[in-house]
Amino acid sequence: MTKNVLECMKCKVKHRDAAEKKKLMSRLNRIEGQIKGIKGMLEKDAYCPNILIQVSAVNAALNSFNKELLASHIQTCVVKHLRAGDESVVDELVLTLQKLMK
Repeated sequence: MTKNVLECMKCKVKHRDAAEKKKLMSRLNRIEGQIKGIKGMLEKDAYCPNILIQVSAVNAALNSFNKELLASHIQTCVVKHLRAGDESVVDELVLTLQKLMK
C-alpha cells in the first residue's frame, strides 16, 4: 500500500444525505444502548454466559452496521472515483477490507 493512499484516506470526507445519516445514527444509538445494558449487567454481577451472549449481539450489530456502511461506500465513493479515473480507490478499499477482516 502506498503512503499516498494511506494519507488520502485520512483527509477524505463523505457527505451523507439526511436519511442515510439518520439510519446509521439510529443503528449506533441502539448499539450504544446495548453496551450500556452490558455495563449494567456487569455492575449487577450478571452470570457470565448472559453477558457473553449480549456481547455477541453487539458484535453482530456492529458487523451489520459495517456491512451497510461498506455497501454505501462502494456504491457511492468507490464508483465515483473509478468513473473519474482514480483507481487508487481500489487500493484504499483493499486496505479497508484487510483491516475489517482482522
